[in-house]
Amino acid sequence: MPHTIRLALVLHNHQPIGNFDGVFEQAYEDSYRPFLEIFRRYPSLKICLHTSGSLAEWLAARHPEYLDALAKLVAEGRVEIIGGAFYEPILSMVPPRDRIGQIRLYTQWLEARLGAKVRGMWIPERVWEPNLVSDLVAAGIQYTVLDDFHFRNAGLSTEQLDGYFISENDGQIVAVFPGSERLRYTIPFAEPEATIDYLRGIAERRPEAIIVFGDDGEKFGTWPETKRHVYDNGWLARFFDALATNESWIKTTTLAEAVDNVPPNGKIYLPDSSYREMTEWALPTVQLLEYERLRHEMEHDPRIARLTQFVRGGFWRNFKVKYPEADEMYTRMLMVSGRVAEALANRQHDQSLVEAARIELYRGQCNCSYWHGAFGGIYLPHLRNAVYRSLIAADNLLVRAAGRTGPWIEAVAGDFNLDARQEVYLANDRLAALVRPWRGGLIYELDVRSICLNLLATLARQPEAYHRKVLAGASGAGDGVSSIHERVVFKQPDLNERLQYDALPRKSLIDHFYDNDVTLAAVAGGQAQERGDFATGTYEARLLRNPNRIQLRLARQGNAWGQPLKITKGVTLEAGSANLEIAYMIEGIAQGQSFHFSVEFNFAGLPAGLDDRYFHDGDGQHLGHLGQPLDLHDVQSINMVDEYLGIDVGLKTSRPGGIWTYPVETVSQSEGGFELVHQAVAVQPHWIVEPDASGRWSVTMVLSIDTSMAEQRHERREVAAVAT
Repeated sequence: MPHTIRLALVLHNHQPIGNFDGVFEQAYEDSYRPFLEIFRRYPSLKICLHTSGSLAEWLAARHPEYLDALAKLVAEGRVEIIGGAFYEPILSMVPPRDRIGQIRLYTQWLEARLGAKVRGMWIPERVWEPNLVSDLVAAGIQYTVLDDFHFRNAGLSTEQLDGYFISENDGQIVAVFPGSERLRYTIPFAEPEATIDYLRGIAERRPEAIIVFGDDGEKFGTWPETKRHVYDNGWLARFFDALATNESWIKTTTLAEAVDNVPPNGKIYLPDSSYREMTEWALPTVQLLEYERLRHEMEHDPRIARLTQFVRGGFWRNFKVKYPEADEMYTRMLMVSGRVAEALANRQHDQSLVEAARIELYRGQCNCSYWHGAFGGIYLPHLRNAVYRSLIAADNLLVRAAGRTGPWIEAVAGDFNLDARQEVYLANDRLAALVRPWRGGLIYELDVRSICLNLLATLARQPEAYHRKVLAGASGAGDGVSSIHERVVFKQPDLNERLQYDALPRKSLIDHFYDNDVTLAAVAGGQAQERGDFATGTYEARLLRNPNRIQLRLARQGNAWGQPLKITKGVTLEAGSANLEIAYMIEGIAQGQSFHFSVEFNFAGLPAGLDDRYFHDGDGQHLGHLGQPLDLHDVQSINMVDEYLGIDVGLKTSRPGGIWTYPVETVSQSEGGFELVHQAVAVQPHWIVEPDASGRWSVTMVLSIDTSMAEQRHERREVAAVAT
């Protein structure tokens, strides 16, 4: 019989803020509920369980019986509850005050609801930086789990990772367990005996070793094909049978028991890292392609195992560089976090509303929308929308907490996105806009306060390393069950024909000069040549104010077709108004010359292909769903309606001209396979510009945002609630 070994099974169950209710329910039925039911039949076994706060709140509302059963297992000493930051932020992404606040808040919630004594925590996506130690200790955390990859990056060999270590920062210490990558791939994808054999080899080499499996609970039923494999085909029962059969030498343990009964292996200082796959995804696409090519070339080289222990991928924070839209969410979150901190320190503010704002801020820090790998992440519009919904809700609460009522307006210039350049924040009681003068004078965020929607939560299309698989046209999932990191499945045909990349951000107020005969197909397909330098050029910004009206005036001296031109555009907002007035003046046009000028708008949060999301002409005449390409001539208005959200977005121009519309769609990767995702609706009014006697041309546009449908629906619900 082998020597005794301790096995800690640490499961992480999570659903992000904004995920569809049906996804929560399906994961509950396919994974969380059946796992617990089978586990309860093995009284000698123990596990550690982390459930994210967003999922725990859903369970409390929809399936309290699950939490009751979990509390009973906690009381019996069979389950150790692992805490964490309430809404699963990447810890290094949020200010220390927020990471400590989130951890403490969730510890209180877990102890109150489950009767648990929380001592350890789950590190979201195992994204680690050395300075986190001090904040974990400040939040009351004694230990955590990372991947063995972190420890190998610090110079340890796999053979040394048979216990836990102490890590230190600024005189504070925390215990850190290495989770086994080998077990992440055998559990549950190999037969149980493969795990038993692996543990047997370790036990023979190192008696009393501690081995940790730490990974997503969704791989037990929610990941593709795993429900059939884990439950219908009985893998989980066989696995627990194997552990019970070998319990004379495999002792399932909690992390608390391990810390209390086994001394640490020593001290370790871990570099910034995550699990191996995450560090690969964080690489720039060109570098990731080169890395994958080299790995493929060397996969049969006998030296590869010795070499890979010294190979590290990218740095998680650079997801904010790889995806500029992630950086926009991040810097917007920091703006809200700073305002919450100021309001907490101001006792004249209504502190109950400030606390509510802090919870919304925490929700807006949920990590899943800020990165992309094998999961949809930032490519999923409903997750991005959920982040902005919470951040805008927090902003609204802070306005109320300050006692600000009635119509108001403000404008502030500052480096809001932390790029050493000035942006402009223009806001009133109905809308908020962020403008980037140095980047074509574009609007990169437009918040509709009444429904907490950012109409510019868009996503530009860019190359991804996995697009090579799409272009190769591979299909089929293969035989049996496999990890999501290994699957190649196409959820729609001909995705290779839908790949397209954007040269510019998918934002609004982007100024284009095209050939006079350019077509919608060329513009939508990215083949239209840019004949001016205004789309990416720097505009000088000036704010003009009166008590109830502010205009941001943007001006640039540039050229189109080599001819010097000046564009001045003004964005005007009035207190109490949900309209943006946008005025353009082009100067310096030579007599007898004409230019094809277009202003690009993109709108997110308005899905395509649904009957209750559609274009109309301003008079109520339907023009098609929001994914419909339109090539309208001699018109002055177009509207976009989303009846589900209760919003009607209209664009009206003072001059007749053409209007193009087309969908912006990405080919992206999710755990289910490769899929086409609608990201935004592009709307481009365009004109053939001919000068007046002074060489000028002008147009005024009004972007109107009507949420009366949503507001009336809300009022009806309030009346019904009072009536009941």
